[in-house]
Amino acid sequence: MSFSSESSRDLSAFAWLSVGAAVVTISLKYVAYEVTGSISLLSDAMESVVNLVAAIVALLALKLAAKPANSRFPFGRSKAEYFSAALEGAMIFGAAALIMFTAIGRLIHPVEVDQLGIGIIISLIASAVNAAAGFILLRAGKRYTSPTLIADAKHLFTDIVTSAGVVVGVGLVAITGWSQLDPVIAICVALNIIYVGITLMRDALAGLMDVALPDDENQVIIEILNSHAQENCISFHGLQTRVSGHERYIKFDALVPDLWTVKQGHDFAESLVREIQQQLSDAAVTVHVEPINDPESYKDIPQGYIPLKKM
Repeated sequence: MSFSSESSRDLSAFAWLSVGAAVVTISLKYVAYEVTGSISLLSDAMESVVNLVAAIVALLALKLAAKPANSRFPFGRSKAEYFSAALEGAMIFGAAALIMFTAIGRLIHPVEVDQLGIGIIISLIASAVNAAAGFILLRAGKRYTSPTLIADAKHLFTDIVTSAGVVVGVGLVAITGWSQLDPVIAICVALNIIYVGITLMRDALAGLMDVALPDDENQVIIEILNSHAQENCISFHGLQTRVSGHERYIKFDALVPDLWTVKQGHDFAESLVREIQQQLSDAAVTVHVEPINDPESYKDIPQGYIPLKKM
């Protein structure tokens, strides 16, 4: 028997926030570049362009994920969020390559930069916008278990770290007068962006390949099942879990006394489902009830099951 705690939710309003933040920060950072001529500030603006494209893709993915299940997609479309996160990671690589190409050109042919103080102030304002939007997105992503919102938030926080590095570097250029330091900073920014892109794509691909729930969540399930286990009377095996967007899928076998009626087994399974769903939201729980003394009950344990012991 399988039960799902909640239907799909439309989280696209948060993506609109990300779109708005990206438009504002792109505008501010490009103005900073025009004022100063700093390639570091330009690289910061280019990363924000990636933020904008990623936010638009996230908006489409969240709209798709919110559509209800039907006969063609009986488990819904929650995995659309992983495609958004993977695409965002891929776009980050493109931005990093463009930044490095431009920065290397500046290393070969240095260009003087000026009015750096104004550029730094504008960059700090843009970072404040990103910080506010990132905090809201991360909180919503954790609350609704949305990989798209979490990926977007992490990208915005990375943008803040990038901007901080750029501000420090541009400040050093202003102090030392060494213009070649500007493209060196831009290359460091690109390398940091590549690291974030690898992380985003790794997490997205894990979700597409049905990665198990985090260890702490699996432990919650194990503790609930073990609290109901009774020697030679009730036991459990074959626990399997997986993540699909904001949804959790949980499956296990409940071995109960041979003489229990169908209603007793059904009521016991329902009580387990409710208890798990009280601890883990958006959980679809499947319980297979089997007689504990029947040898056949021990022949269907799946590969990759999670042992019911403390992790």
